[in-house]
Amino acid sequence: MKTFIVVLVASLFSLSGIAQEKKSKNKKVAFSVAGNCEMCEKRIEKAAFSVKGVKSADWHIDHKDIHLIIDENKCSVEDVAKAIAAVGHDTEFIKAKDEDYEKLHGCCLYNRL
Repeated sequence: MKTFIVVLVASLFSLSGIAQEKKSKNKKVAFSVAGNCEMCEKRIEKAAFSVKGVKSADWHIDHKDIHLIIDENKCSVEDVAKAIAAVGHDTEFIKAKDEDYEKLHGCCLYNRL
């Protein structure tokens, strides 16, 4: 009976370890980021790279989205979105503060929703 209980408890612990979601060191993600020009591109990518754990950041002017490779053990998509919003660019997750948006160069002032 003791053996059965020990085996049962051990199996429950092993199942709980399997059920936990593993975080990826090279997760590819993409989300929309508002912007207009190459100055926006540089600003957005610089903000993304300022987050520890971002390995690659590429904002596409034509599609208005950013493609990232991140280490989920060091950062999250929300961390990157916050950094981008802090420099004045709205993301699909976080809207930039009005005062940050207003600091953008004239050609970078995109249409806000």
